[in-house]
Amino acid sequence: MTQKKKINIIIAGSGVFGTALAERLAWNAKNQILLYSRDEVVVNDINNNHQNKKSYPTRFLKPSIKAFSDIEKFSEADYIFLAIPSKAIISFTEEIEEYIKKDTLVINLAKGMNSDGTFITDHIHESVSMKGPTFAIELLNGFPSAFTVGGSIEDYHKIKNDILPSTMISIDYTTDAKAVELLSVLKNMYAIAIGLVSGRYNSPNVDFLIYTKAVNEMRKFLQIFNCKKDTIFKYCGIGDLGLTSLNDLSRNRTLGLLIGKGFIPDVTNNSSTIVEGYRTVKLMYERVNEQNMTCDFPIVTALYFLLYGKATINDYLETVFN
Repeated sequence: MTQKKKINIIIAGSGVFGTALAERLAWNAKNQILLYSRDEVVVNDINNNHQNKKSYPTRFLKPSIKAFSDIEKFSEADYIFLAIPSKAIISFTEEIEEYIKKDTLVINLAKGMNSDGTFITDHIHESVSMKGPTFAIELLNGFPSAFTVGGSIEDYHKIKNDILPSTMISIDYTTDAKAVELLSVLKNMYAIAIGLVSGRYNSPNVDFLIYTKAVNEMRKFLQIFNCKKDTIFKYCGIGDLGLTSLNDLSRNRTLGLLIGKGFIPDVTNNSSTIVEGYRTVKLMYERVNEQNMTCDFPIVTALYFLLYGKATINDYLETVFN
């Protein structure tokens, strides 16, 4: 009996999400999982102890998961998942580009936007975007989880049929990878907005009032960026928005909660705790202001003047409830 050919999957990034995904994908016996890390301590910990104590101090990983730090190893990959910080992805992919095989599928998991307002996938050749309502710890714990794949129907079927069987990971898809990238950025901003009213009122009525307004604004942003508006109904849309804005594991929601309760945390670039949605507010407000569309985006406009201007919380609330 011939043994099934292994699928070589490299996950670039050994942080909490990359490690959790490695553990989950290893459920499929066909998948050979390699975790890339620049940290030799992490590499040795995974290879010798079957642990990544830096990310999950009390957890053991499947013994089949291996780690490495030599970028030439990327030449063996059938799939590459990018699970490193968004600000580092472009330079990293340029570094490994010469080692990537022509038929290797590169999948961006990072949720972020460049400082010039462009998307990560704009700079990565032949890449697919994959985002969804998925917290790393629940992925690690084996709970059913979901993503949206932004790419071709062929990419979708390859990922679904090759590497996801037996993993309890569900995916839907759209051909509009840019929409998947955009929604993953927007949901952080609106998580702050919803967290803010949660902190002030602790009311499901109020949460879903703002949640509904946020969904409508996100659809308008899709239109502004020439993306497919119906992508909002995918896992990466209302699914990820719900996860991030209504669950206290979210840093962006937590920022909103703190502000709603009267605290003003330091989330500037000088802070050690950078919350993704904070920078997104400025980028998106500038975009709608340039197009004289601030009246169509009351939440973004109110957030901008609260976080970057002199508006008060009461000013914010008065705007978003009208």
